[in-house]
Amino acid sequence: MIARIIQFSLVQRLFVLGAFIGLTAFGINAWLNLPVDAFPDISPTQVKVIMKANGMTAEEVEAQITQPIETELLGIPHQTILRSTTKYAITSITLDFEQGTDIYWARQQVSARLASVADLLPAIAEGGLAPMSTPLSEMFMFTIENPNLSLQERKHILDWQIRPVLRTVAGVADVNVLGGFTRTFQFAPDLSRLVAYGFSLNQLETALAEANMNGSVGRVRAGADSLVIRTQSRATSLEELAELVVGNVDGQPVRLSDLGTLSLGSLTRYGGVTRNGEETTQALIVALKDSNTASVVEGVMEKLKALKATLPEGTELNVFYNRKTLIDTAVGTLTNALTQAVLIVIVVLAVFLGNVRASFVVALVIPVVVLLTFLAMSMTGITANLMSLGGLVIAIGMLVDASVVVVENTLSQLGANKPLPRLHLVYRATREVAVPVIAGTVIVIVVFMPLLTLTGLEGKLFSPVATTIVYAMIASLVTAFTLIPVVASFLLSSKDGGVPGYLQSLQLAYRRSLTFVLNHAKLTGIVALSLLVLSGLLFSITGKTFMPVMDEGDIIVQFEKSPTISLPSSLEIDKQIERMLLASFPEIEQVVARTGSDELGLDPMSLNETDVFMQLAPSDTWRFSNKQALEASIRESLQAYPGINVGFTQPIQMRVSEMLTGTTGMVAIKIFGADMQTLSDIANNVANVVRKQEGAVDTNATLIEGGDFLSIIPKPGVAMEFGMTNAALSRYLKMQVTGIQVGEVIKGRVRTPIYFGELEQGQAAILSPDVLNSMMVLMPSGQELMLSDIANITRTQGPAVIEREKAMRFAVVTTNVEGRDLVGFVESTQKAVGSSVSLPSGYAIEYGGEFENQIRATNNLLTVIPLVIAVIVLILFTIFGSLKLAALVMANVPFAVMGGVYALFITGEYISVPASVGFIALLGVAVLNGVVMVSHYESLKRQSLSLSERVANGAVSRLRPILMTATTAMFGLLPLAFASGPGAEIQKPLAIVVIGGLISSTLITLYLLPIGYHYLERRQNG
Repeated sequence: MIARIIQFSLVQRLFVLGAFIGLTAFGINAWLNLPVDAFPDISPTQVKVIMKANGMTAEEVEAQITQPIETELLGIPHQTILRSTTKYAITSITLDFEQGTDIYWARQQVSARLASVADLLPAIAEGGLAPMSTPLSEMFMFTIENPNLSLQERKHILDWQIRPVLRTVAGVADVNVLGGFTRTFQFAPDLSRLVAYGFSLNQLETALAEANMNGSVGRVRAGADSLVIRTQSRATSLEELAELVVGNVDGQPVRLSDLGTLSLGSLTRYGGVTRNGEETTQALIVALKDSNTASVVEGVMEKLKALKATLPEGTELNVFYNRKTLIDTAVGTLTNALTQAVLIVIVVLAVFLGNVRASFVVALVIPVVVLLTFLAMSMTGITANLMSLGGLVIAIGMLVDASVVVVENTLSQLGANKPLPRLHLVYRATREVAVPVIAGTVIVIVVFMPLLTLTGLEGKLFSPVATTIVYAMIASLVTAFTLIPVVASFLLSSKDGGVPGYLQSLQLAYRRSLTFVLNHAKLTGIVALSLLVLSGLLFSITGKTFMPVMDEGDIIVQFEKSPTISLPSSLEIDKQIERMLLASFPEIEQVVARTGSDELGLDPMSLNETDVFMQLAPSDTWRFSNKQALEASIRESLQAYPGINVGFTQPIQMRVSEMLTGTTGMVAIKIFGADMQTLSDIANNVANVVRKQEGAVDTNATLIEGGDFLSIIPKPGVAMEFGMTNAALSRYLKMQVTGIQVGEVIKGRVRTPIYFGELEQGQAAILSPDVLNSMMVLMPSGQELMLSDIANITRTQGPAVIEREKAMRFAVVTTNVEGRDLVGFVESTQKAVGSSVSLPSGYAIEYGGEFENQIRATNNLLTVIPLVIAVIVLILFTIFGSLKLAALVMANVPFAVMGGVYALFITGEYISVPASVGFIALLGVAVLNGVVMVSHYESLKRQSLSLSERVANGAVSRLRPILMTATTAMFGLLPLAFASGPGAEIQKPLAIVVIGGLISSTLITLYLLPIGYHYLERRQNG
């Protein structure tokens, strides 16, 4: 079949050329339209439920909202994780489903379960499904700056001018607005006036609702026309609202302004945003799941550019996070590495082939295969990202291997000056190497198959790597037997045959060294085995981690303050720290901090929690050698603010950690149990042990205790006497503290809520418990009494936050790790905690974080790789018909791994999943070179040569193709090994392993494999 394909290609040369021109044109189009992102979609199918219940404590929300919903949701099939975070007035419930679960099906199931449990929830509970986004959907953030606008005016612009427009951008799930004040029309009832006019609050609320409305009556004929009849009394402004008639006393209309004070107010705030030491407002773009990040960001930026002219004079939209910047930088890093790799490979080919036209023929395969790979990626929905492009860079050196062998053999045939037509010589040369080339390529494809068996985060990260490599290798194989022979038949001639003089000198030197090695075979074997054993020892002491941390360019510092802190006090601390950071670190261009909960509830932080986003200047302007040194200095400066838990992370890193464990930090230690105080005590004990471990930084135990509450308990006798129920008292007090919405004013698309209450800057006018005690309460009977006369007020404590997983409470200790490997840190921490912390009955500890992915990936690979090796042995046996020769080729594998281990040890890199991918790549390259050498040995059996001559001549004649395949793969990865910038950290361990392994495996192939073959043949022949 292969012979027919080669024959057809050489007979129909113009057709083949035209077909490849058409395919490359499609490939160019695919590249230009390929979605670009920083990472493949690593998020699971996830559905989030956000429920709010204003005024309810964390324990009340848990008991009345979280637990009923969790109980109902636990029955949904295909779910893997159910976790929740419950805080004052809000609960966030997250469900992760098995990989491959349809997101629409999952949301439908959750929505149906929510509907069935709705009747069990308190009347004040509101919310539902969060937007259909992922943990990594936060891709664009900006603040609105204008010194002439108040915070309320800025937020009003975001809410009603910017947000509606941005939500029209394709791929935008929602626009989250944070900070500032939401405008309300606020009515503060005057109790004495209410009594004088004979109104109760309930009567006033009902009267206002009836007065502030438009009514539909019907239609009436007016000649040939039809007119719509309606009643109209809805207010459209604060002035019209004040003039609304809400009653009639003694024949005189009573307007709303007669019963109290109307003013512009604002909603109670549960969060705020500061920038460079001043409060501001922020918008955060949340993208839909599976959207094209780059396209969404470009659409948002176009809309903002168009909106700029409509904003008040002096308004600036300050963009401080743009995911596309990271994408461009990271993809640019790999694109540069890819370009450099292509150029280096072309130079290497020119050196070894010693012929410009032959080098061009082989080099032609690179752009063709790359474009065909892009076409395959486009057809199968793989985006251009760090991992898929990284796979292409890895494949650059290998994808020329098949063509190198074909062209090198073609040159040999043409140089032999045989009296045959050129097309026939090209055909014969290509057909001769078909079997080993196909076998070698199939082996390379097979060795990458284990990556497709990975699950979880590691599977989503490295499946695109393997898939891209498989696409590239298949394309290279097809090209090697179709396009390359055709182009060679046009460009190469008998004059191009032969070996350049400098390569002949290299072959001569190799023959001498090989003769020496063959004469000292035992010594060579002992040295090689000793180095192999030593590499095994080094492997056992080399640290292990999941993946190197990618430098995203910016820093996020997370603060956790006292649980009882108020929002103004929390924001004031943030401002002080921001001013200090800007004054002390010129490396920081700006600081934007978000405190408390966002408006949508996607990230329900408490008032004591802050995410500080630091946008950094270009690194070449820093006083520090690297980002770790800058972080260490910032961490030291923050020690001047005692009582604050501090954690360092990055935007994507933070969301990935939250996705894996529900918390931030590289390692999360969860303590499961029932009693919150016991959980808090155990967590603090565990944190103290973790802090003593080498490499632990930013170790924090979540502050779950410390919520302070004022409990108001009505006096039964007084309440009964004056007809004041607990529900009526709660509603009255809520009006004074947070306000009660009783209607809204609609003007165009702007909706302004009408609130009963008296709030100042989103905060209650009641500033202390004493003021609350002496507050006057209007009783249903019309009398005014102090609150202390009708109720007892006591101060109590309870949990500030309750976290649950699979319907069980837990406390968590988080930590980052610096200066040592992650897996080793966890292992030592587990021993230390196990020996130092005793657990009561019913309590358990679980360790979570990235190290779980490393362990799972290692176990998966160890399970699958033996099967892959068995398949490779079967392929080799099919080629050679001998298990001994198959074993001889496979013996190259451990020596290839040996070089990778030495390379990791010398460079100080850890064993990680990228490094494991490098070892897998070595498996294919090492076997490929062995196949080339042994198959040539076997072909020489037909010649009347002694065994020693056959081994020496065969090795020398295969020197050039073996060196070409090894050096193209090795030098093709050099740009990755020395690259810097976002994305380079992930691929660097892989490149280091492959380069080190190629050095050792090439030496073993050139020297130890001939010794082994010589030994096997001598024993077989007696």
